[in-house]
Amino acid sequence: MTDAFIYDAARTPRGKGRKDGSLHEVTSLALSAGLLNAVKERNGLEGHAVEDLIWGNVTQVKEQGGCLARSAVLASDLDESIPGLSINRFCASGMEAVNLAANQIRGGAGNGYIAGGVEMMGRVAMGSDGAAIAVDPSLAMKTYFVPQGISADIIATEYGFSREDADALAVESQKRAAKAWEEGRFDKSIVPVKDQNGLTILDRDEYMRPGTSVEDLGKLKASFQEMGEIMPGFDKVAMLKYPHLEKINHIHHAGNSSGIVDGAAAVLIGNEEFGKANGLKPRARIRATAKIGTDPTIMLTGPVPVTEKILRDSGMSIGDIDLFEVNEAFSAVVLRFMQAFQVDPSIINVNGGAIAMGHPLGATGAIIIGTLLDELERQDKTTGLATLCVASGMGAATIIERV
Repeated sequence: MTDAFIYDAARTPRGKGRKDGSLHEVTSLALSAGLLNAVKERNGLEGHAVEDLIWGNVTQVKEQGGCLARSAVLASDLDESIPGLSINRFCASGMEAVNLAANQIRGGAGNGYIAGGVEMMGRVAMGSDGAAIAVDPSLAMKTYFVPQGISADIIATEYGFSREDADALAVESQKRAAKAWEEGRFDKSIVPVKDQNGLTILDRDEYMRPGTSVEDLGKLKASFQEMGEIMPGFDKVAMLKYPHLEKINHIHHAGNSSGIVDGAAAVLIGNEEFGKANGLKPRARIRATAKIGTDPTIMLTGPVPVTEKILRDSGMSIGDIDLFEVNEAFSAVVLRFMQAFQVDPSIINVNGGAIAMGHPLGATGAIIIGTLLDELERQDKTTGLATLCVASGMGAATIIERV
């Protein structure tokens, strides 16, 4: 089977996903097109240089609807002969775009792809596209649906994580993200966002709160307790599925959950022939990809079984992995991963994660693959694994290996 290599990884800074965020004036189309232009320029791509653009975005309505991937090609300086495919695997959309592209190359369907994603959460609200699992009683009742925040609190209750555990992880994420920016660890991948006049709008992740302390977080109210215990009472729904739980311990809040932000990320993937044709040197090989379905109520445990699957499928063990990126959707997701695999916290999310810098849904999977690659190079390590939990009960993972 043909090897699929990563030749480049780029991302925009993440802006606060609200009206006063620096990227609020920028559309999903414009942010995508600008990043694609940067990938084209950085790598000297000309003509029909890649087979396709595979672009993840979760809330595919309004300006993010209508096959945003094809619109982004047409709005960018890429050749119009390059088509576009928009995909949605919720939080793993950006990773799934990369994995799809890699597997297309492995199967011989083209020499090169650009893959990644975008989400402008401040312009197109999360959930505004509707979701059968949440609003159709025939499915919601069958799956014992609860919102993700309740699911995160179920994980904390089921596996014994305290509010203090979750807050400590969040503070560490903030510290690591601040240090990464101070030391220029993201410089290789960051593409500043500019306006039509060429003036820089944003060149740094702006969601971070580097001075956050455990004491600060201790003052915040649990975000999901009211909807769990009072109205509409999702805790009772969850305990129909998990009757052994006497009570759900609500530990998550805005400070130990991922931030709502705007952002985009792109990965240039190709086979050996692609690199030679474009004068590019591969940075890493995509060694394995995996996805899996999991319990839709607890929903966010996917990183554990999908990691078990990808390691099994590739004939590897957890000890073969030098560095991990586990998306910080909620603190309990990462705590559960560390608990399940007994992994040293110092090699997980080395440069912080979505709690500190935010989680632009359609882009995050591609972001963490790029972050993982940059950090493998910085530390002169070989192998890394990136994984995300996914809404409705799924997990996705990618293993990359430097070459």
